[in-house]
Amino acid sequence: MFNLMKLHSAESISIPVVQELAAKDPYALPQRYIRAEEERPPCITTNTNLITSIPIIDMELLSGDDECRQIMMDNLASACKEWGFFQVVNHGVAGSVLEQMKRDVRGFFLLPLEEKLKYVMKGGGEGYGQTLVFSDDQKLDWSDIFVLRTLPQDGTNMDFWPTKPVDFRATVDTFSKEIEKLSDRLLRLIAETLGIKSNSFENGGRKWEQAIRMNYHPRCPRPDLVLGISPHSDASAITILLQDDEVTGLHIRKAEEWVPVQPIPGALVINIGDIVQVMSNGRYKSIEHRAVPNDKRDRISIATVALHSKNAQVGPHPDLVDATHPALYRTFNLENFRKSLSENKQEGKSALQFCKIQSLP
Repeated sequence: MFNLMKLHSAESISIPVVQELAAKDPYALPQRYIRAEEERPPCITTNTNLITSIPIIDMELLSGDDECRQIMMDNLASACKEWGFFQVVNHGVAGSVLEQMKRDVRGFFLLPLEEKLKYVMKGGGEGYGQTLVFSDDQKLDWSDIFVLRTLPQDGTNMDFWPTKPVDFRATVDTFSKEIEKLSDRLLRLIAETLGIKSNSFENGGRKWEQAIRMNYHPRCPRPDLVLGISPHSDASAITILLQDDEVTGLHIRKAEEWVPVQPIPGALVINIGDIVQVMSNGRYKSIEHRAVPNDKRDRISIATVALHSKNAQVGPHPDLVDATHPALYRTFNLENFRKSLSENKQEGKSALQFCKIQSLP
């Protein structure tokens, strides 16, 4: 079986290609994927109130009359404060763009292995491979991933952009531009709900950086024992997730319980990232989440992150710090933050330890 080699410090750690493992023996489940009992997917909430109260923001109403807009802005503020997570409908990204993106991403992962290996990760986190692994005894995610840096366009490395499927490059380019517009609008609205200027989260007058992570979770013989993606929060401003409409697999952490997120056809999932938690001085919280595979069929998901440039200085917005609300986070260079992420295994919301001045309540 082919193993991708991930480099960390001076060590080479061998990681299986999960899709090849599953194809070779659909009933095999190596020990490296089996989680401790308390981490396994069956540990999800049975609280139907939590499951059915996941916020949904209708963005069309944000362009409506003043009363409708205010109601939806209040809902958006509540979603950011209480959940750090919501789904958006009527968001302006055409359904045809979303469906084509899903088709071409699935098409890429279904290519022969030798074709995908043309784009294998070579350091820097871009390309085809797996999530960072830091030790030989680390439990592995049941997934293969493909990561592209898509914005700014003059920073993209086209060597990683596949020529198959034939429309892949054009599809990703169109999708990237549409999601950029939505990211910008959402971040302006989120800033407005905090009572600060709508451009307060902007990237120092520069375009947002953007990366797209495409996840492929093969069918798994025992999805009750593994995780497709380990629990984490996103080290972004926001993340926009395009889910597989036919397979539920996303769980979010709320009130110390794991809540399954039912896909809504045509909707997009929005995660508040660690950077907005920092810049809002803890008013809004990033969401811890995980993914699980399915025993009947494969699952894809497509996560697009909005990022400040690596030389940006990030810290709590001055208008959100006062005697009643002292700064909970220091101001730091984003490149140093990213370096910390690449050198330390992230568990839950551990990335925020780098940013803190004092413990959150």
